[in-house]
Amino acid sequence: MEIMNLVVTGTLGAGKSTFILSASEMQVAAPDKHNTGDEAFFPQDTTASIDFETLQFDEEMAIHIYGTPSQVRFDFMWEILIERAHAYVLLIAAHRPSEFHYARRILNFMNQHAQIPMIIGITHNDCEGAWRPEDIALALGYHNSTKQPPIVAVNTQDRASVAMALITLMEQCL
Repeated sequence: MEIMNLVVTGTLGAGKSTFILSASEMQVAAPDKHNTGDEAFFPQDTTASIDFETLQFDEEMAIHIYGTPSQVRFDFMWEILIERAHAYVLLIAAHRPSEFHYARRILNFMNQHAQIPMIIGITHNDCEGAWRPEDIALALGYHNSTKQPPIVAVNTQDRASVAMALITLMEQCL
């Protein structure tokens, strides 16, 4: 059986765990830890190690989806997960431009450790102050739209939206 490993990464509160839960065929294993420190305005629980889910396409193909923790104190997990990944999704909350610099740090880290297909998923598009995808691309350092990865709007609470993002990511792998 062929197994494809996908990583879902991004800033705190961008919707990584919710993305994986929406993609899930069953209950997701999500070891949470109480959130402390500067991130106190985000949900009380945050992923401390990884989220994990398996999607079975057919007898020959399974997808393993791993969600990274976003807090700096857990960033050692990024390297562990990206080393064996075939592709990844970078989730960014469009309404929190103060975190775009950190998203760019994650993007640079992932790209330094693996040259694999990826997409950028923009979440919280319906929130006040949400940036347009092309402006987020510029903030991430993509000044030429022909050299940037696909940027997709994702509602992490909507299974169909998550499925479309995964399809876009899979298309990058082909």
